[in-house]
Amino acid sequence: MSISSLFNLGWNALNGAQSAIQTTGNNIANVNTPGYSRQEVRFEEAPTLDKFGGQMGQGVYAAEVIRHFNKFLFSSYLDKYSTQQRWEKQYEELQGVENLFNEANTSGINAALTTFFNDWQELSKRPDDKSVREALLAHSDNLTKLIRNADDTMLRMQQEIDQQIGQDVDAVNDMLRSIADINRQLNIHDDPGRNNANTLYDQRDQLVRKLAEKLDVTVVDNGGGNYTVNTKAGQTLVDGTVAYELRFDGPKSEAQLTTTSAFDGTLEFTGSDSSEYTLEVVTGGAVGTATYRVSLDGGQTWLKDADGNELHYTTQTSPTTERVKGLDISFTGATQPMSAGDRFTITPKSGLYWVTPTRDPLNVTPQALSDGTDNTSRITGGSLGALFTVRDDKIGEYRDKLDAFANTLMWEVNRIHSQGAGLEKLAQSAGTTKVPNTTASLGSPTAGINFHDRLQDGNIGIYVYDKTTGAVVNSGSIDFSSVVPPGLANFSKDDHSLQDVVDAINNDAKFTGLITASIKDGKLVVDGVGDNVFSFGADSTGVLAALGLNTFFQGSGAADIALRPELRQNTGLINAGQVNGASEGNSGDNNSAKEIAALATKKVTVSMFSSNSGNQSLSEFYSSIVAVVGADTASAKFNKAFHQAMSDDIDSRMSSVSGVNLDEEMASLVKFQHSYKAAAKLVTTADEMFQVLLGLKQ
Repeated sequence: MSISSLFNLGWNALNGAQSAIQTTGNNIANVNTPGYSRQEVRFEEAPTLDKFGGQMGQGVYAAEVIRHFNKFLFSSYLDKYSTQQRWEKQYEELQGVENLFNEANTSGINAALTTFFNDWQELSKRPDDKSVREALLAHSDNLTKLIRNADDTMLRMQQEIDQQIGQDVDAVNDMLRSIADINRQLNIHDDPGRNNANTLYDQRDQLVRKLAEKLDVTVVDNGGGNYTVNTKAGQTLVDGTVAYELRFDGPKSEAQLTTTSAFDGTLEFTGSDSSEYTLEVVTGGAVGTATYRVSLDGGQTWLKDADGNELHYTTQTSPTTERVKGLDISFTGATQPMSAGDRFTITPKSGLYWVTPTRDPLNVTPQALSDGTDNTSRITGGSLGALFTVRDDKIGEYRDKLDAFANTLMWEVNRIHSQGAGLEKLAQSAGTTKVPNTTASLGSPTAGINFHDRLQDGNIGIYVYDKTTGAVVNSGSIDFSSVVPPGLANFSKDDHSLQDVVDAINNDAKFTGLITASIKDGKLVVDGVGDNVFSFGADSTGVLAALGLNTFFQGSGAADIALRPELRQNTGLINAGQVNGASEGNSGDNNSAKEIAALATKKVTVSMFSSNSGNQSLSEFYSSIVAVVGADTASAKFNKAFHQAMSDDIDSRMSSVSGVNLDEEMASLVKFQHSYKAAAKLVTTADEMFQVLLGLKQ
């Protein structure tokens, strides 16, 4: 081996040791840098020379700087981390809801409900006491305010969640573009084994980790920029250098027609709801005759009535609508009939959509199925999974339950109160319920009233009095035989409309010249003629309560439940009594007050579209809402801790591979420092040998 070979050998050793020291120093400097993976110089022996007696080594060279990273652990971590982030965010949001339903104090809805029924009990003892009536009004007003406030607070929570979702979606799209850009840079700069772009790999993996905070993702790493990011459900978010996007979009509907369907119309809807509606045509035909069923969980289950029978709705041509839960649905522009099996999906809320250039936006909004599991064809994890779940499945359900509670409270109280009598007879009774379709049968969804499904066939009693003398002028049940279908004396929920009720009253001979009925702004109004006043008697149909005549409460649910305005102006209109068999409504009568007070313990059926809760008192049902909120929050807390432990375990295992250990790096630094000194000594030795050779000439 020549002296020049010794110089080269020493020079390579110096370069190798210097590279190792620089890499070790870089590790030490980035010990606290998020996403940094430990790097190490891989050394290779230089090619040898064949010499007499054996091959002679030519030293070493730094082949590459490798990055310590385990792809398989990273993939497992993404799954667990995304799930952990979902439960952490879900627990955070549900804590706010739990505080809203905290009944530990004495100022909650349950306490107000107890006071409400106690006041009716007190009124039954002193039905003509004005102070008792005023106390009842004040406490009832407080109860309605608490219910409205709870619903409004949850609505604002949903709106705040919408803002968070919008921010998260923007952040996700920024990250997707950044990942695609890094893939583009990797295609340029990365040369495996020669120029490993370790920093770019760290940046990309850190972005993917942050992406997993927002939604559940999987990755396919084929090396360099050939890198794909998918949702766990399979939608491609990044394909190499191409980034797709997610879009947070408003309410919309979509048709999924059968292959043989010729239907060319458009579905229209008004209203909002936390559920997605799937409409499936059961009986084909033209709009107006075709019928459909409705699912709130993507077609897993279908809405049923109180008897367990599947509900079928009739298609309506706009502007006539069919009321389904919180929506009014119609069709427009149809010249061809529908076919059985045609489906329409309504998303009456802001949703999340996967957008690509080659197809219509795909709905990937997280969705809970009827059995409580997630729809795995949608996004399920990360903060987005949590926010949508809390907004729709949790708060949406709580609002539905609170709405059902408010509706049942209104119906049960109004059902009794509307058949009662107060301290004064009525010169006018104006309904508080607006009927959108005054010619549709009141028992059908087409009428558009809240309690259409509670109406029954039967009769409605009215008593007319002389205002001056108080004597009974006439009384009896409204005769419906003058309206269609002719000859039918009693009210029929499937046949009679609001207009029919008006016509029946005005055409009834026993009430001619005594009372008149009319429709004002879609509401029924009954007026006494001249000096005639009236009271309502027994109503086996529920029409009075449904239309808001002679009621205690008004409204359509938790959002707008309130006292009937006339009661604030005149406490004498609170119906503590009833008209007796002698057609008298005495001031000391307490029958209505006793019946309403008995609702405190009466088992009632609380109807919801997803289920019916029977054999419970109103207080018990409300307590069940509080219990569900508490259970959901506790479940989220448990899952947060459980999945935190799992993700932390994998993160710890990843750190053992990719993390920087300062003790190890300091030991390596000392080792390579000695190597550098030894290599330098080799160079000086070669130099001394060279100087000896030069001295021989002298």
